[in-house]
Amino acid sequence: MSLRDPLPATSERCLPAQRLTEFARAIFVRAGVAEQDAATVAEVLVWANLRGVDSHGVIRIPSYLEYIASGRMNPRARISVLRQTAATASIDADRALGAVATVAAMRLAMDKARQAGIGWTVVRNVTHQGALGYYALMAAEAGMAGLVNTSGTPVMAPYGARAPGVHNSPVALCVPARRHPPLLLDMAHSVAAGGKIKLAADAGLAIPADWALDAAGEPTTDPERARILLPLGGPKGSGVAILFECLSSLMACNPILAREIPAMLGGAGREHTQNSIVAAIDIAAFTGLDDYRDDVDRLVDALRTLPPAAGHAEVCVPGERGHRTSEARARNGIPMPPGTVERLQAVADALGLPFPVE
Repeated sequence: MSLRDPLPATSERCLPAQRLTEFARAIFVRAGVAEQDAATVAEVLVWANLRGVDSHGVIRIPSYLEYIASGRMNPRARISVLRQTAATASIDADRALGAVATVAAMRLAMDKARQAGIGWTVVRNVTHQGALGYYALMAAEAGMAGLVNTSGTPVMAPYGARAPGVHNSPVALCVPARRHPPLLLDMAHSVAAGGKIKLAADAGLAIPADWALDAAGEPTTDPERARILLPLGGPKGSGVAILFECLSSLMACNPILAREIPAMLGGAGREHTQNSIVAAIDIAAFTGLDDYRDDVDRLVDALRTLPPAAGHAEVCVPGERGHRTSEARARNGIPMPPGTVERLQAVADALGLPFPVE
């Protein structure tokens, strides 16, 4: 199983994207989420599946329903702006579903960027946001550069530790091009995202030994035993995650790590909470947008002229594989591993909803 590859073609079911989106929307409406908000969450989840980021797609639906039932996600949240300037805002998400709060934050950031050149928002008390690339792409589609980062509860061992002490702090950046699709980087600062481990378990696959530790702090290849993520690049991924905590959680007046580490060492469970940076940069405030798009195209063209390394057929740019996967899955459907299908079928049965078919 490659770190970069979407779900292998051995999956038993392949579901049409539109029907999967309608199914997800109906689930969240039944769970008490407002119609428009349910549509937003469904779109963000299926967008991830389309791009091959199955770890952040509909595999998350059962856990989201558990969060709603337990009160950790608020299906009728009151999102509020606590303070703002011409270019910045501090937002309290009231534990809203992450997609709902993050779309709202990016829209506000883009509005501010149109007026001030940059819109920088910090969002506190948000829940799982799905694939961050969706929101960064919103900015690029509006002719802006987008940046989104999340910091949350400790799930990753800092470099030199064998217990969780930092979040894996995913980040997405996106810029527009003209002839080419937008350049889109969406990555966590762990070797692999936690959702990839869940996906491996659903597909019955072992994970590489450098992905995670078990509860005792020992390396494991069993996704069912994996409990602690490992940092990408050792001290580099670990260090970036710590500093993003300072730029998001501390800026939002909602510190997480310094509170959660002592609690976890004392035997308490992790609290599901996140803080986020959601930012948009108006390219036209710095240079002509048309010129910028052309320059991005020329950059992509230049990179593609490089000779491929051994084992590679071509040189790809950030987001290119996801774009190609999205086009293919839009035509052919989205593959689902057996474990994911079983859990979604159970959700459908419990809510009295028909399961989408091929």
